[in-house]
Amino acid sequence: MTAPAIQKSFFRDGLSLLSSILPGGRLSIMDRYLLQELILPLLFGIGMFSSLGVAIGVVFDLVRQVTDAGLGLDIALQVFLLKVPDFVVVAFPMSVMLATLMTYSRLSSDSELIALRSSGVSLYRLIVPAILLSLLVGVFAFGFNEMVVPAANYQAAITLEKALKDEKPSYQERDILYQEFKDVIRNGRADKEMDRLFYSRQFDGIQMKDLTILDFSQEGLNQIVTSKTASWNPSEKVWDFFNGTIYLVSPDGSYRNILRFEHQRLALPRAPLDLANRGRHLLEMNIAQSQENLNLVRGSGDQKTINRLEIHIQQRYAFPFISVVFGLVGVSMGAKPQKTGKATSFGISVLVIFVAYLLIFMCEALGQVGTLTPFLAAWLPIFIGLGMGGLLLAKTAG
Repeated sequence: MTAPAIQKSFFRDGLSLLSSILPGGRLSIMDRYLLQELILPLLFGIGMFSSLGVAIGVVFDLVRQVTDAGLGLDIALQVFLLKVPDFVVVAFPMSVMLATLMTYSRLSSDSELIALRSSGVSLYRLIVPAILLSLLVGVFAFGFNEMVVPAANYQAAITLEKALKDEKPSYQERDILYQEFKDVIRNGRADKEMDRLFYSRQFDGIQMKDLTILDFSQEGLNQIVTSKTASWNPSEKVWDFFNGTIYLVSPDGSYRNILRFEHQRLALPRAPLDLANRGRHLLEMNIAQSQENLNLVRGSGDQKTINRLEIHIQQRYAFPFISVVFGLVGVSMGAKPQKTGKATSFGISVLVIFVAYLLIFMCEALGQVGTLTPFLAAWLPIFIGLGMGGLLLAKTAG
C-alpha cells in the first residue's frame, strides 16, 4: 500500500469513528474539512518526533555498543525495532500539539476562522473536531502504551543483556523483607495489625538464606523462627526450612521453649518469593503488572518504591489526557488572529512541550518524596494544563 493510500485509509477510518461520537452522529462538511487539515500534520508530527526520539535515545547508544562492545548489527537492529514503540507512543501527544497549532494558525492567518465565525460559528464549535481527535489519539496511545510498549521494552532489555553477556539476575539478591498484616477491629473501627514479618539476608533465585520470621499471629510476639536456608515447595505449597531453630515466646517476652530442627515445613505465604522475583522496571510493566508488584511491595515497607509504583500507575491512567491538554492549548494558541509560519509553530510546540514535561517531572519528584499524593503527582499537570488551555481559549474566543 502506498503512502497516499495509507493516509486516505487512516483519514477514512478516523472520520468514521469520530462521526459516531460527534453530536448528531455525523460529520458536517466543516468538521470533515477541519479533520482533513489536522490529520496530515498529525502524521507528520508522529513521524518527526518518533524519529528524533529514536535517534537521540537509541541510535547513539547502539552505535556505541556496536563499536565499543562488539554488539552484532543484527542484534542492534532487533533492539532498535523493539525500542521504536516506546518513542512512538510519546510522540502521539506531541504530534497533537503540533497538528492543532499548525492547522489553526494557518486557518487564522488565511482568515478562514474569521469567515467561519462571521457566519455564526463559534470558536468553541470550531475546536470540537480537534478536541475529539485529541481524545481519540489519547485513547489509542493508552492502548498502545499498555499492550505493546512494556513488552517491547522488556524484550529489548533482555535481548541486549544476553548479547552483551551482562545478564543481571531478575530477582532481588539481598535483604528481602515482607510484612504480612491482618484485619482487626480496634475501638469499633477496622484496622490492620502486623501478623508476620519475614526477612531473608540473601536470595540466589532458588533458596532464601539466613532467614528470620517473627510471628505475631496471637497477642504479641509468640514465635521466632530462624533458619540457614529455605525454599518454596510448589507441590505442597509450603516452605521447607533447613537447619534452624524455633523460639516459642511467652506473653511476658521470655522463651518458654527452644526447638532445633534440620528440616521443618511451615505453611507461610508464597509472597516473599514473589517479592524477591520482581524483575521488570517501571517502563517494562503495564498497569496490571504494576498493580501486582505494588501489592507485593506494600508488605515490604519500602515507602519509596511504593510511592514510585503508585505514581507510575496513576500516570498510566492520566497519559491519554496529555493529548487532550496539548490539543486544547494548541487550538487556543493557533486560533489567535496572527500570522504564524510552520517554523514558528514548531518552535512554539517544542517550547510548550518542554514546559509541560518539566512540570510532569517536577510533580513526579514531589510525589516520590511525599510532598504530593500519588494521585496529585500524576494528575496535577493535567489539571493545570486543562485550566491554562481553558483560559487561553476563553481569551481567544472573547
